[in-house]
Amino acid sequence: MAIEVFNRYESKYLLTDEQYAYFYNDLLKYMELDAYNKKHEYYSISNLYFDTPQDSLIRASLSKPKYKEKLRLRAYGVPEQNAKVYLEIKKKVFGLVNKRRTALKLDEAYEFVHSGQAPELADYMNKQVVEEIEYFLRLYELEPKVYLAYERKALFDKTSRDLRITFDTNIRSRRYDLKLEQGDYGEPLVKDGRWLMEVKAERTVPIWLSQLLCKHGLYRTGFSKYGNEFRHLVRTTNLNYQTERPLVPGTDFNPAEPAAAASPEKSMRERERVLYA
Repeated sequence: MAIEVFNRYESKYLLTDEQYAYFYNDLLKYMELDAYNKKHEYYSISNLYFDTPQDSLIRASLSKPKYKEKLRLRAYGVPEQNAKVYLEIKKKVFGLVNKRRTALKLDEAYEFVHSGQAPELADYMNKQVVEEIEYFLRLYELEPKVYLAYERKALFDKTSRDLRITFDTNIRSRRYDLKLEQGDYGEPLVKDGRWLMEVKAERTVPIWLSQLLCKHGLYRTGFSKYGNEFRHLVRTTNLNYQTERPLVPGTDFNPAEPAAAASPEKSMRERERVLYA
């Protein structure tokens, strides 16, 4: 059975092709490809993000609160009409990411979000997560907002499943044809083709990883696929949302922007959490 509940810390990094090649080669000393990537170079992920008509969830997320949440529908590849997909609630509380998801058939997922009424329970569903999503849908009037897809390569620590690193490429989006089964096409989100690396750890990262990140000069960013897509939308339309952040060439994202105004004590604690496993 696929894992349906995740609790972990996530750190994100933007890499050039050259940085990816060198860093990935060093990672293989400590990590191994997941089962699917051992047979295929990448696997495709497609997502449909839901929000209110006023974009309340993504606007709140971009304000950098201590607590934020989102709802998305995820498929692996382009699903058939009756394929199994995953409806997910993703929350972040003081830096800890909690993701809860349930399997549904594609039509069940669409109807669930549209009506707010939970489907009749089946053995492939997670009852508790279905109930949580039903409550979430009572709080917000949601509609499909943006489609996001990408190719992913994933690795696990050879000694522990607590550490996972993913590399996403060919990240693309669209705000039309908002059905997963309609295909995985879209406009490039990161125009110069950089890689988004995500480090996902249930606890602290090992010292060897901190040393590798330092060796390759890689620094954390707060890059969000949905958030970056929304910033681009704002800059190309007349939406009333202001940001004065300088941008990375080819994106609508500033990796130097601090995630929040942090005290020296908090910054030191975070640094120690990363450096000392």
